[in-house]
Amino acid sequence: MKRSILIALTIAAACGHHTRDAHELHVAAASDLAFAFKDVGAAFEQKTGVKVVFTFGSTGLLSKQIADGAPFDVFAAANVSYVDDVVKKGACDKGTQSMYARGRIVVWSPEGGAAAAPASLAELADPRFTKIAIANPAHAPYGKAAKQALIKAGVWDTVQPKLVFGENVQQTLQFAQSGNADAAIVALSLATVTKGGKSLAIDDTMFDPIDQALVVCGDGAIAAGRDFTAFVASEEGRSIMRRYGFLLPGETMVTSAR
Repeated sequence: MKRSILIALTIAAACGHHTRDAHELHVAAASDLAFAFKDVGAAFEQKTGVKVVFTFGSTGLLSKQIADGAPFDVFAAANVSYVDDVVKKGACDKGTQSMYARGRIVVWSPEGGAAAAPASLAELADPRFTKIAIANPAHAPYGKAAKQALIKAGVWDTVQPKLVFGENVQQTLQFAQSGNADAAIVALSLATVTKGGKSLAIDDTMFDPIDQALVVCGDGAIAAGRDFTAFVASEEGRSIMRRYGFLLPGETMVTSAR
């Protein structure tokens, strides 16, 4: 019954896709892009007059929605493998696919929290950390990277009973911000703009590269979708992305995000 309702809603949304405002662009984006894309979308609208409507969530869940026919014009994923999947299923245009960042992860802990900030990833095994948040590794690329790093640090078995799973990396950060977790392993891009905490960088060699890509989908293959992906790759777009920690190999971060 629930599946029938979901399919009906998806079909209804797809039908509405063809009649909505031509000056709107609908973008499905990984949760770690929530802050950066807000600025990118505003700059793009100012330049083109096209309003960008974002839906942020878990990359895995968004990719499933797109494959099932959800009417998004652009898909910005936290891992290129999910873009490859929607392209193979014919939902998006391979010719528009491009990499926009290589993701990085950090341990974020609130200042003044119950547990002092860790000096190393392995320190999360210490008894003072009773709850540790990571995004669900089953469908969130940053959660998968967090799990890989904890395994490589040799503390996965010890830390596993303490874990609380966020539906996406943004919710994962909120667990630590609210005090429902002593620490969270999250995207650098979110930690960069989050006050009231400390970040511990996790070495890139501790997890598989998080190559993040975007692609134009469905009717987004028209000019607006292509224009948006081109804007993200432009120097103006890259300048915004760098401020939020979304770096391509060889790039360095800009000091201020606000």
